[in-house]
Amino acid sequence: MITQDFIDLESEFGANNYKPLDVVLCRGEGLWVWDVEGKRYLDCLSSYSAINQGHCHPRILQAMIEQAKKLTLVSRAFRNDQLGPFYEEICKLTHSHSVLPMNSGAEAVETAIKAIRKWGYTEKRVPEGKAEIIVCDNNFHGRTLTIVGFSTEKQYKEGFGPFTPGFISIPFGDSAALEKAITPNTVGFLVEPIQGEGGVIVPPEGYLKSIREICDQNNVLLVIDEIQTGLGRTGKLFAEEHEGIQSDLTLVGKALSGGFYPISAVLSNKEVLAVFNPGDHGSTFGGNPLGCAIAREALRVLVEEDMIGNSATMGEYLMAQLKEIDSPHIKEVRGKGLLIGIELKQEAGGARRFCEVLQKEGILCKETHQHILRLAPPLLIQKENIDWALERIERVLTSS
Repeated sequence: MITQDFIDLESEFGANNYKPLDVVLCRGEGLWVWDVEGKRYLDCLSSYSAINQGHCHPRILQAMIEQAKKLTLVSRAFRNDQLGPFYEEICKLTHSHSVLPMNSGAEAVETAIKAIRKWGYTEKRVPEGKAEIIVCDNNFHGRTLTIVGFSTEKQYKEGFGPFTPGFISIPFGDSAALEKAITPNTVGFLVEPIQGEGGVIVPPEGYLKSIREICDQNNVLLVIDEIQTGLGRTGKLFAEEHEGIQSDLTLVGKALSGGFYPISAVLSNKEVLAVFNPGDHGSTFGGNPLGCAIAREALRVLVEEDMIGNSATMGEYLMAQLKEIDSPHIKEVRGKGLLIGIELKQEAGGARRFCEVLQKEGILCKETHQHILRLAPPLLIQKENIDWALERIERVLTSS
């Protein structure tokens, strides 16, 4: 079968809820992926940061194989020998007190919403049914019905209502707006430290520290969604560390398994997750031994192979070089670590066409919000790989 055969099969039998580039991938290793025709590409999306450790990392692969031979799933009706060690290791690494594992990022967000609402009723004594959660305009926290209900993106909501009430949206990066929006019924503020899907929007310096102080002053839980920005992507373990703060709940997913398995987690202080009692919340696959074994090795790889430090160094280099490109199409280059957005001018004709040309040049990336190219390669990228990519990116942005 050739590329078009695979595309035709998807078109005939699949739902039309994605618009991928017309490349059919069949193999990956480290920074690189290959299509069914044998052409090699530099992956500059990393599956939206799920492949921080690179494709098919051998250590994580081996951990997966070894655990899969022994025990994959027992549900939480019983205990397993991977869960406790996973809890201890992730809590020590992230300076958390407690963890609740789930499968997808959206499930972690839903879990946090339940936890902070219950905390609001049992600890803050908000009247039943009145809990309010503040979110940000232009947010992206997932695709479940509750989450799209508090999105400000029209397409995410259209045709899917009615939605879950209890959410208030404010401008991102505006701490004064947060302070103004808080009421006695406010139980939490859910925010991304950098809005990835929203266009790699970086808030003003001092924003995270300011919202931490405001939440403390008003007895409001600060919930930071690090599903895309965390685990080394921005040059720190978590993006919140750039301003030296710690949230009450931190949400992780994606790179928590290095791309091998769906696993996410809510990291918390003891007080918040302590509101859950047996039967309040759960997941058949959440915390299964296979997922825990994979996550344990994925975290070790990030730390022991210094991928977090490399993200900081290589991200700084890539950002500086991109800013030197003299293209009539570029409006702004922004980001942190290896999460970088190239915003194009309106008259450039949209980012999609540049992604398609870059694909022909052997680079895979993705447009977001129509006019923004997002670059997020695996964290093991080196200077020579960046230079190889920059030559092609510059050619495309100056000649297309």
